[in-house]
Amino acid sequence: MLDSGTWPRGSNQVAIDSHTASKKHYSVGDTIGVEARGPVRQFRISGVVKFPGISIGSATIAVFDRPTAQKLLHRVGKLDLIRVEAKSGVATPKLITEIRPLLPPSAQVRDAAAQVKEDKKGVNGFTSFIENFLLAFAGIALFVGSFVIANTLSITIAQRMREFATLRTIGATRRQILRSVIVEALVIGVVGSVTGLFLGLGLAKGLNKVFVAAGIDLPTAGTIFATRTVVVSLIVGTVITLVASLRPALRATRVPPIAAVREGAELPPGRFARWTPVLSVVTLALGVLLLLYGVLAHGLATANRLSSLGFGILLLFFGVAANASRLVRPLASVLGWPATRIGGAAGELARDNTMRNPKRTASTASALMIGLALVTFVAILGQGIRSSFESAVNDLFKGDYALTSENTFTPLSVAAEKAVRNAQGVTAVSGVRAGSARYFNSTQNLTAVDPELPKVVHLDWKEGSSTVPTQLGRNGAFVDDKFAKKHHLHVGSPITVETPTAKFLKLRVDGVFKLPKGGSPFAPVTISNELFDANYVNPENEMVFLNIGGGVSDANTKALEQPLKGFADAKIQTSSQFKTNFEKPLNNILSLLYVLLALSVIVSLFGIVNTLVLTVFERTRELGMLRAVGMTRRQTRRMIRHESIVTSLIGAALGMVVGFFLAILVTHALSSEGIVFAVPYLTLVYFVIAAIIVGIVAAIWPARRAARLNVLEALQYE
Repeated sequence: MLDSGTWPRGSNQVAIDSHTASKKHYSVGDTIGVEARGPVRQFRISGVVKFPGISIGSATIAVFDRPTAQKLLHRVGKLDLIRVEAKSGVATPKLITEIRPLLPPSAQVRDAAAQVKEDKKGVNGFTSFIENFLLAFAGIALFVGSFVIANTLSITIAQRMREFATLRTIGATRRQILRSVIVEALVIGVVGSVTGLFLGLGLAKGLNKVFVAAGIDLPTAGTIFATRTVVVSLIVGTVITLVASLRPALRATRVPPIAAVREGAELPPGRFARWTPVLSVVTLALGVLLLLYGVLAHGLATANRLSSLGFGILLLFFGVAANASRLVRPLASVLGWPATRIGGAAGELARDNTMRNPKRTASTASALMIGLALVTFVAILGQGIRSSFESAVNDLFKGDYALTSENTFTPLSVAAEKAVRNAQGVTAVSGVRAGSARYFNSTQNLTAVDPELPKVVHLDWKEGSSTVPTQLGRNGAFVDDKFAKKHHLHVGSPITVETPTAKFLKLRVDGVFKLPKGGSPFAPVTISNELFDANYVNPENEMVFLNIGGGVSDANTKALEQPLKGFADAKIQTSSQFKTNFEKPLNNILSLLYVLLALSVIVSLFGIVNTLVLTVFERTRELGMLRAVGMTRRQTRRMIRHESIVTSLIGAALGMVVGFFLAILVTHALSSEGIVFAVPYLTLVYFVIAAIIVGIVAAIWPARRAARLNVLEALQYE
């Protein structure tokens, strides 16, 4: 709708969106530059438009009258869409039947409902991906939270053993004890879910800002607080809490009445306790086998593969957590050694405390382990993608400069390529066209190249030679070796390509090149620019490679930028700049993943805080005795802090091992796509430092409480 001004009339007017007008301080009557299929043109702003109640994110809107738009987009006499309204009394199916015979082969007619459905396809696909993406991270946070809940309830039940035993002595049955713990967990689950629901509203606002910072400014229509969201959130939060409380609740039922009169009594082992070690090993082994099957099995359906990977990862985490108690003592001995040197007696006690109850320490560390495992996996996979891409650029890019759009990915006007050819000293220019086509019964990408390609790009030819791009002409094509192997293609093999305008191109394979590990800018099939331009409306370049006399220099960069001043979206880049800018979106995505995974780390931080607070309560008399024999408040704080750091480092160590394992599996599965295994050592060091910081932050409140204990009251504590 029109927000202010008027709709454009004439060849020099444009209406722009309200977001751009507000952000860039434009108003009706100002002049603004617009770039379409050629250099920037200046237009007078006649009006400002907007979609009521909707933010269009990073998108922009430019509205022209029809003749101006057709001329600007090189589509004079052509239309993208025609809306038709039936006369009164004419049914829509009848109107469609009458229109269909009038259309060319490249056009089709739909009713309003079908068109709306078609328009929503692309949007729904992307929004569904974002929704599932965020739900996956919510699931990770809940999974980590279940460890925290189970561990907290286990500790509180152990501390309330005499209370439960007293209840048993006065007649409470095991079922009643179980019911009381379940009801307690239910109340905690409901309260926590309600609190989390409203905290999630604030988090949603924050996540949108995180997406914007990562370069993903999504269109929005305001926050939707649907009834379904409320119901699902409350049910999921409560059920997760109840499930996590089952094991601690069952343990509570095993408290014998005699424990009421015995100080220091411990819970008796369950009937199946002897099978616990075997079950934990089997769980771990089953998780590893499912992961190996999901990653390495050939011909597996996508749904089965994802199911195998999903269950495999869950079982892997459960298996590592179940077996972690066996590793606590050796890990604490090694990772706690610095504490003994830095903290003295307090450090020694801290290390011993983490080793005192291996199951509790393992359970606390496991929550942090999950988050750090996923973070490590993402970091290694991201480094592998970066390394493979950089290797491919080093192998292919032998030109001096690359001409791309500002964001490196958006297609660039062919006019920009023609303009840079006129720069002084340019010796070779080769634009890489990009579009889509249908061949071998599927719609795939199609690229096209200039005869000067061998001067700026190096290809390793398995069949043919470096002269192939110069001889493509009107019926030649070259393919990569993976595509050739899949479809049994060799030099001389025929390929039929259907363009979006329903034209069929009869091609012949002139060459087969070896696809670098990191990929290439070329589609499976590449033809000549001459043939591409003759069969595609408004052809665009994916990128342009060029050489200039004297190579890369400040003077040559300025000489190339001069003829491109009229192209606002054109950008000249050296090889190193090309790599850096190409990796920016990947780095933004990795940063986004780190932020989302940090939520699970924050949840695990609360788990460490809970454990330390409860153990401080549990060890109140012990702390009183330590203070009585001379331990200072500062040493008490230091002991709790070192204990927290050692626990965090145990979680980090376990998480990094699991992350490495997952990264090795996935990298191996993606090796056919050119992804290599590469370790970002500095990033992993940062993760270790982050784990230490988590331990320090988690210890602040428990350490302060332990230090403030009254010695006499602590000695009398039961």
